[in-house]
Amino acid sequence: MVYNNNMISENALVVYKNKPALVVSRTADKILISIPGGEQIKVREKDIDLIHSGPVKDFNLIAAEPAESAVREAWELLSAEEGRPVSIKELAELVFGGYSPASAWASFSLALDGLYFTGNAAAIICRQREEVAAEEKRRTEKQRISGEREDFLECLKTRLRNKSKQDAWLPEDGRFMQDVEALALGTSVKSRTMKDMGLGENPEDAHALLLDTGFWSTGVNPHPSRFGISPNMAKHSPGVSPPEDRRDLSDLLAFAIDNPWSDDPDDALSIESGGTGTTVLYAHIADPAAAISPDNPAEHEARGRGATLYLPEGNFPMLAADALPLFALGLAEKSQALTFKITVDENCNIIETDIFPSIVRVKRLTYENADKLMDGSLDGGAGEIAALRALMELAQRNLRRRTANGAVNIELPETRISISGGKPVVTPIVQRRSDTLVRECMLLAGEGAALWAAGQSGLAFPHVCQEEGSLPDEVLPGLAGSYQLRRCMKPKMLSVKPGRHWGLGLESYSQVTSPLRRYADLLAHIQIRAVLAGSLPLGEDEVIARLGAGEAAASAIAQAERASRNYWTMVYLSDKKDSRWEAAAMEKRGNRFAFIIPAIALETQVSLQKEAAPNEICNLVLKSVNIPRGEAVFSATE
Repeated sequence: MVYNNNMISENALVVYKNKPALVVSRTADKILISIPGGEQIKVREKDIDLIHSGPVKDFNLIAAEPAESAVREAWELLSAEEGRPVSIKELAELVFGGYSPASAWASFSLALDGLYFTGNAAAIICRQREEVAAEEKRRTEKQRISGEREDFLECLKTRLRNKSKQDAWLPEDGRFMQDVEALALGTSVKSRTMKDMGLGENPEDAHALLLDTGFWSTGVNPHPSRFGISPNMAKHSPGVSPPEDRRDLSDLLAFAIDNPWSDDPDDALSIESGGTGTTVLYAHIADPAAAISPDNPAEHEARGRGATLYLPEGNFPMLAADALPLFALGLAEKSQALTFKITVDENCNIIETDIFPSIVRVKRLTYENADKLMDGSLDGGAGEIAALRALMELAQRNLRRRTANGAVNIELPETRISISGGKPVVTPIVQRRSDTLVRECMLLAGEGAALWAAGQSGLAFPHVCQEEGSLPDEVLPGLAGSYQLRRCMKPKMLSVKPGRHWGLGLESYSQVTSPLRRYADLLAHIQIRAVLAGSLPLGEDEVIARLGAGEAAASAIAQAERASRNYWTMVYLSDKKDSRWEAAAMEKRGNRFAFIIPAIALETQVSLQKEAAPNEICNLVLKSVNIPRGEAVFSATE
């Protein structure tokens, strides 16, 4: 017998969304039902199915658990009549020996269970033998895995209690930790394992579990992944530059000055007198845009990467590996470059900018050796020494000009973090005079390029602007002053229109000196190249769209780099509990003081029993380190 909804009356047992419900009353177009928990709702007749006409007064619908043999025997019997639908009443009588509200619901539940039967309240269908066999196999496997999972969770709890990082993990355990790894890496927001363990479903707690149980070592840095960055090498080669006329400047002394660990030199400097009180600065810049057109796959890849990723564990260049030997400066006897010839007056104001492809002979120097050449403590040719000193004098003039124009000069400690033998090594970066030399000459190149671009009618060009910040009435000296000023700075903005860069004290500025490392610089070179070739540059809308995509990627790179540096600093400190550190006081914040520890370029806040003057050196003691949360706690010594 198959019931239909026309037989539904008060106190009947029905199915609503695969759950039991009792009919309270009905009208011509609506039926009032009660669901478990006591809530009453009005439904349409088509929303429910009758399974027993009742009367049923409550939800005491639990029949005795049917024996597996009885269910299977009923299925064997009914499946002999292949394809015939079975009523709930017929199934209840076969399995339970009678038809009642309880046995009716239990019979319907067999269809919900889906092993032997399927269908709905109106008609239950026996599943095919092959389907039942497959489902039984699936359930057996699921039960096996469930048992293994329970065993694994118990083992994991024991590991956490005992902090047993050294115990060997079984290969099969990895499947139960995959969701924890995904959560720690930021590729998932949930973890069944973390939930089953009663732990927070967040990246920090997942990372802590991985470290505390030894599933991960501290050598795993999760932060690039959390910012959507997969540390890998670029794949698309820019290709070789096509032949073209290049101005031969190989007789001009050119210096690429950088840190000793730099392996991607993309700028070099030359200088000569322009006569009548003028000076000519040559900024020779790597020229990948000679080969990378706007529709080149390497351009698309560089846009998606945004910038070179610099991590303590290694660098991941924006361009494919073969771009360095093709375009980096000073790796071969002669290098191809895009030269920015900047002519300045005696006050370092730019008079003229000329841009052209060139051939240069570049000498690579570290900042330290450049300083030693300038002060005569390192042997060098008279011409080299004179050229470096002239570049330094030009840089100092430009710094004075910018400072007079309101530039904000910030100098805070920096460190280099590298990995040796799997452990971080933190090395303070010593500021050299030649740092100023390179910075100021590159700023001149960027300013000159921006002025040149503004003079090209209708050229959409990546300009870098910055709104004015609110300076304190009195700027403190030393580190505390730089700390003050940094907090006043507003973020830079990229625009296709020229604008003032307040922090640099420049009315117009662009970044063009790192096309191997920054996508915005590469895009600027592509536009310059189009003008020089007499071809059509990218339009304003296209430049805006490409800049936006490149800067979004570059922002993620910058965040990943900062987080990674902090991560490795925490790893570095993790075995140095109770170590002492000299720290400079910056400012008071409530009942705490902000400090900078120069040796590791780390900022921290500490409670003090007495007042500390800005820049006062205090001794701090490292009390604890939380690697997953990137936190180190210090206290002041007595």
